[in-house]
Amino acid sequence: MAAKVPVGCEPVVGSLTPSKKKEYRVTNRLQEGKRPLYAVVFNFIDSRYFNVFATVGGNRVTVYQCLEGGVIAVLQSYIDEDKDESFYTVSWACNLDGSPFLVAGGINGVLRVIDSGSEKLHQSFVGHGDSINEVRTQPLKPSLVVSASKDESVRLWNVHTGICIMIFAGAGGHRNEVLSVDFHPSDIHRIASCGMDNTVKIWSTKEFWSYVEQSFTWMDLPSKFPTKYVQFPLFIASVHTNYVDCNRWLGDFVLSKSVDNEILLWEPKMKENSPGEGTVDILQKYPVPECDIWFIKFSCDFHYKTAAIGNREGKIFVWELLTSPPTLIARLSHVQSKLPIRQTAMSFDGSTILSCCEDGTIWRWDVVATNSATS
Repeated sequence: MAAKVPVGCEPVVGSLTPSKKKEYRVTNRLQEGKRPLYAVVFNFIDSRYFNVFATVGGNRVTVYQCLEGGVIAVLQSYIDEDKDESFYTVSWACNLDGSPFLVAGGINGVLRVIDSGSEKLHQSFVGHGDSINEVRTQPLKPSLVVSASKDESVRLWNVHTGICIMIFAGAGGHRNEVLSVDFHPSDIHRIASCGMDNTVKIWSTKEFWSYVEQSFTWMDLPSKFPTKYVQFPLFIASVHTNYVDCNRWLGDFVLSKSVDNEILLWEPKMKENSPGEGTVDILQKYPVPECDIWFIKFSCDFHYKTAAIGNREGKIFVWELLTSPPTLIARLSHVQSKLPIRQTAMSFDGSTILSCCEDGTIWRWDVVATNSATS
């Protein structure tokens, strides 16, 4: 990942808009290593582990637990056999028996599926022709994951059987690196992806769902599975004029972020019987100052009430998503946080915000009841 030289930030913790005011303070700061951390994610797949999170950086995947009083406990660590691996993304998933899996990918283009119960590598998925920029899990069927790659494709995988079910690429696919991908929260067939071609594309698996069902009962080698190529998306949106490096569904709406210092909330309006065509209604804009480098991803709490995003100066902006006009409920900064925050993770109820940084640090912010600012 290309990094830009960041500038400093003020040693304050602030919050705005009195009606929605929230204050957070730093309760922990961990130095995981010297290599940049590109992803941090809570486990929203299993209610037993809502306070457990994972990070990736270099060839390491580390699992932690958030405890009371700002305490962060290290639970386990996986070091990839390839010293040259640099993981960019990680997602929680689970096997059919409910055991928690971690799926990580990065510069080598190989997906590592780790059984965090046995603390062993479960499987490796080879297929992408270049680095993997993001992995996401289907919340309604968490043994399905989708990966976005520099090879201009999106792939749908079954972590239970190791099968690559579908590849979204080709004539109507992305024309540059795919940087982000997400499953629709309630429509099991919909996927949104975005990338360096400045577009967001919405795909559907509905027509090919028999391939998904077949992937669970396939008895032959995964390499013999009749992987389906999906070349044409349902919808193509050009709502940004530069790289789009993060997109998330908000119900039937889409939140997407480019390198132009803002997140957009928009509604795709597809034309019936005209795949790929339609219009976009931009509903709201969430400004994020000094967020003009690529590969900075935002996160939301479990119910998508709030979103948190870092910037290249080490600051975090927390937005209330369900208000109009948009409400910035907190702006977080610390004198020692000066480098780009690659990703944030919000806890189940949004009371804890984690950030992973270019310098290998993990920051924990917790909401406080007091209205006085803390430095």
